[in-house]
Amino acid sequence: MRKKIEASLKAKVALEAIKGEKTLAQISSQYGVHVNLIGRWKQELLKNCAEIFNKHKDREKAEQKEKISQLYKSIGELKYENDWLKKKLELLG
Repeated sequence: MRKKIEASLKAKVALEAIKGEKTLAQISSQYGVHVNLIGRWKQELLKNCAEIFNKHKDREKAEQKEKISQLYKSIGELKYENDWLKKKLELLG
């Protein structure tokens, strides 16, 4: 049976491997994880670390698009209401 390792531990081990203060063998014995796994986690962290910073920007862009969409909807509603009021005013005048 495989043991499940939490993402936080994987990140901690991978960061320690990147620092290079200890050998992979030392880190392996300290955390009870195979050396190959540590190497894989290290490579995965290095490969995907830029995405951590992009997620924040992607979320901001999505929020901005949603806000713009809401503003266009409000403009459309106000224009419709304004046109309706103009027609009613012409009927009265």
